[in-house]
Amino acid sequence: MSKLIQKYKHAWVLLYIFIYFPCFIYLEKHVTTDFHVIYTPLDDKIPFIEYFIVPYMLWFAYIAITVIYFFFTNVKEFYRLTAFLITGMTLFLIISAVYPNGLELRPEVFARDNIFVDMVKQLYRTDTPTNVLPSIHVFNSIGAAIAIMQSQRLKSKKYIQYGSLILSLLIILSTMFLKQHSVIDVIAAGIIATVCYSFIYAGAPKKQPKFSHQPI
Repeated sequence: MSKLIQKYKHAWVLLYIFIYFPCFIYLEKHVTTDFHVIYTPLDDKIPFIEYFIVPYMLWFAYIAITVIYFFFTNVKEFYRLTAFLITGMTLFLIISAVYPNGLELRPEVFARDNIFVDMVKQLYRTDTPTNVLPSIHVFNSIGAAIAIMQSQRLKSKKYIQYGSLILSLLIILSTMFLKQHSVIDVIAAGIIATVCYSFIYAGAPKKQPKFSHQPI
């Protein structure tokens, strides 16, 4: 048992969910009517396409599988991925707390009636159109794609790397085609992801040689 604990001691990072979810639920319950509306005219030019509910829902499995994969295969890459995700998710909570925000983009009437529309209706019932800036769907998708592309173990598995990029792009598009997010939310997530990447991934290789040449 002690060997198992020692091997997977990096699981402590996952305790963050006990901080994130209570804060997120609190914001969802308290930010309901009095909020800043996120909107750009470009949002009106993006059509509602219910079929994007499929990649939108795949996001949950995508992020979970990516985190689990690195948890069991590479501790260093696991720490980088979770540092990326936790940084963005924490910034999301702070922004939502100091700048309550929401959307008024969801359609009231649907042009079609099918299983995908039913799934979207269920999503709308369970997920309020508030606390949307930046989009965590977008940010975490970018983070997962970066982790997979940066993985040394997955360098030879191009179908996985490119598959993750395609899925990430579809998820990002889904947030706008389902009217779950404004273009502004997507851009904000992209900007934060770029900054996080520069600190967590881009800066890491430059530091490694310095440490490798330190005298023992």
